[in-house]
Amino acid sequence: MRNTMNDTRQKVVLSLLLVFASPVVIGQDPPHYRRADYVNESVGLNNEHITVNVHKRSEGWGWAEVFTSSGKLMAVMEHLGEIMFRDQDIPARFAASAYTKIAGDDGESLVFQVESVVIRDKLKGTSFENWMRYPYTEPAIKGEVTITLAKDQPMIRLSYNLEATGNYYARYIRGPWLKVGEASFGIDKEDAILPGVEWAINDEWTSGTDWFKDPWALRVAPHPNMVAIPLMAISHGGDAISMSWDPLQVATRWFNYRDHVQQPVFAAPNFIDRMNNNIMGLMVPDATVEGHENEVYARNPLELKIGQSIWFDAEVWITPGSSLDAVTGWVSRNGLPRPPGPRWPYEETLDRIAGAYNTHFWHEGQGFGILQREEDRIRPNVPGFMERYISENEGSKLADELRQKVNWTLEKTGAGRQGDADRTAALINRAETLLELQQEDGSFRFDPHGWHYRKDDFIVAASIVEPMGLPNDTALEIVISPALELLDIARETDLEQYAVAARRAFDYCMHMQRPDGGDFWETPIHAANLLAAGNAAIGYYEAYRTFADTRYLEKSIHFIRSLIPFTHLWEPNDIPMRYNTKPVFSSSDWYFANWVRDHVQWEVLSVFARSSVRGIFWGDIDGEIDWDRFHEGITLAAVRWLNLQEERKWRPHNLPETYEAYLNGAYDYCYPDTHNSITGNYGGMFIMPDPIAVNIQAVLDRKRSRE
Repeated sequence: MRNTMNDTRQKVVLSLLLVFASPVVIGQDPPHYRRADYVNESVGLNNEHITVNVHKRSEGWGWAEVFTSSGKLMAVMEHLGEIMFRDQDIPARFAASAYTKIAGDDGESLVFQVESVVIRDKLKGTSFENWMRYPYTEPAIKGEVTITLAKDQPMIRLSYNLEATGNYYARYIRGPWLKVGEASFGIDKEDAILPGVEWAINDEWTSGTDWFKDPWALRVAPHPNMVAIPLMAISHGGDAISMSWDPLQVATRWFNYRDHVQQPVFAAPNFIDRMNNNIMGLMVPDATVEGHENEVYARNPLELKIGQSIWFDAEVWITPGSSLDAVTGWVSRNGLPRPPGPRWPYEETLDRIAGAYNTHFWHEGQGFGILQREEDRIRPNVPGFMERYISENEGSKLADELRQKVNWTLEKTGAGRQGDADRTAALINRAETLLELQQEDGSFRFDPHGWHYRKDDFIVAASIVEPMGLPNDTALEIVISPALELLDIARETDLEQYAVAARRAFDYCMHMQRPDGGDFWETPIHAANLLAAGNAAIGYYEAYRTFADTRYLEKSIHFIRSLIPFTHLWEPNDIPMRYNTKPVFSSSDWYFANWVRDHVQWEVLSVFARSSVRGIFWGDIDGEIDWDRFHEGITLAAVRWLNLQEERKWRPHNLPETYEAYLNGAYDYCYPDTHNSITGNYGGMFIMPDPIAVNIQAVLDRKRSRE
């Protein structure tokens, strides 16, 4: 972004007229923002989508206000940059004595030659001069700040090209810095999203303790690797404002010191300043050194040298709708990234997985599986990919050996022996059980000690900390899963009452926007959750197929798009993580596992595996997003996760005794439960690779269908 913006600016300067604009006197209509000195001079940029008015303080230009096309004040840009010295208690804002207005093919720009205010000079001739003496006698920072309004888009481009004039220690240097809702709607919001980190709705706080306990709850300036998409957004009243940046852009570096990238800062409400607004901004130093997250005032200051450059670049967009619409808007503009390069060709990957099932995943007289805990037992089952793999490789030695194992499994489980009448009776019995659990309003309710009991995590959490979900509470996943089950039973039994019950449940959830409840067995049930998003997308699409109600189609698209904020659409230079996913924006059991730091891939794999088995291909349903590319991306990411013991990338956590089996190759071609976004290490229990194979088969089907 940095080089592109510089090139664009140079071309504009060389080829277009430079207009030295005279001040615009606002007269009787002062700015909305009243927490800034104002000398009755302003200059504006506007198009049919957005207006930005830049104002002048007594010290110079600038601060700004950003409006929608309807005149709604969305945000105040508090300054053109600011530095906080280590040894000075007053921050020094950047100001300009004049500006240049440039008209170009891509829009209009305001260019400000800025320098940091010298606090010492501002005290001269005042009563403070004799008892306050600040050491700096010249601006510490000089440079150029450019504000460009796109000609025909609701976008403002902010570009900062700064330079240190001497050797200083800075607790922060702030670049683009927006106070969203200031002087207008305040802290009121519909939702706020920092992908991979936050998804707060209504009056929830970002960095709140709803889904974490301190110290994990604080996520105001997270490690940049935790941010899944370089964008932050806040919505109010049908309008969303977002700020995006290049996460790989070096913001500053001196000589052979370490790079600093642009550090996102996100707080809704603005608990940093304890003000009635919301913060989204970029600063240095960054938090790429572990242990320095959330330092909006750095404990170890940034050491600036004379001539050191500092760059910030950002785009501010106004988008109709919610913060999720702002996220999908970013994807529409930028496209989904290229999927990871294949570790092995698809067919070879299937062969490797099938070979593992034929060797160390097979336990004679027991079936397919792996043993990790003392209580683990192998139970006969046929992996979902295997019948197709065998038929497509018929005649090979591997396929023949797998056929023998599958036949033994089918015989052992009695598959196919159950008559139609018996199966129908079992389905009806299950449906009647669900009807007994369904409430009058169509919902289903959380029962942690009853039908939702899977693990004792929430019982332990309630006894030691607090409940992760209250009995009789409800959430999207708590309702959608039984609704889809009822719908499937209605189709198979042709009994209308089950379809009616399912529809009541789907209608109950129509008001829900943020997916929640998918990992209820170990996480707070109202935390934003990927599994809930995927299950709701499938459920609503099946409801659309059954009832031909376009409201359900729209809802299915909304929830499949809700997967995007959980998905890494970039990666740092040193850790492959493109298309890795976060399961939930919370922690397990309040403290145990940090799902903002760690990736989990099995949930997104299950969503797309089950979609493909049902003949649901999201690329045919939602044309705005390249879902085939997304599907391939999350599948190839999972192939990257496949374990080979000689690589030594994995460590156990709660089962240290499994490490010896790992070293002996017992888990080769399994994939681990978690990946650490900061260290790049894998951990957790191992998962069988069947879902990866099913997704590979589905990806290949889509590729062949387009040939």
